Amino acid sequence: MRKRVLILLGPPGAGKGTVGNSLSKQWGIPIISSGDILREHLKANTDIGNIAKKYVESGELVPDDVVEGMIADELKKTIYANGFIIDGFPRTVNQAKMLDKIIENTNTKVLYLKADDDFLVNRLSKRRVCEGCGKTYHLINISPQKEGICDICGGKLIQRADDREDVVRRRLAAYKELTTPLIEYYDRKKILFSVNGNGELIDTLTEIKKTFEW
Repeated sequence: MRKRVLILLGPPGAGKGTVGNSLSKQWGIPIISSGDILREHLKANTDIGNIAKKYVESGELVPDDVVEGMIADELKKTIYANGFIIDGFPRTVNQAKMLDKIIENTNTKVLYLKADDDFLVNRLSKRRVCEGCGKTYHLINISPQKEGICDICGGKLIQRADDREDVVRRRLAAYKELTTPLIEYYDRKKILFSVNGNGELIDTLTEIKKTFEW
């Protein structure tokens, strides 16, 4: 069986990470999150992280060459030798072509989670993250037992700079502008599957099972 690679696409807040983690457990292959890798660089104040910081805080997409460097280094690890799920990359056709070279001769599929802007703004602007352990909460759906305090480690819950409503809307606009050609690129390659990302995780996973095939 050829190495399996699943590319997860969708706007910020569509649930790519949650869906990806669920599928990772189901299929037994690791997941790569470009967002997590980027945040690790930001937290560690690496050279790449410092370059990316100004783009993240203003709601702009991080430039191709910065993200590509992080992803290329990550994919050299042996943990990904038998396949992987990748979330948050590629975002442009140029990035897709770069990734194509790395995953040549693999069984590659693309899963696109579609969701409405208002739904995504509500989901992201009400998200809070523990600055200690990184656990994610939602003020409506997954609220902490004590307001502003993490249930796990007692750390302070914060709103990430890129989760403010004004920043979220700019992120969504930037995502649409850059990734519409990407969706068309994968559609032409006949490897694109689209599912509805508006709603609960269980509904999205059920739809994936009905529509997705390796």
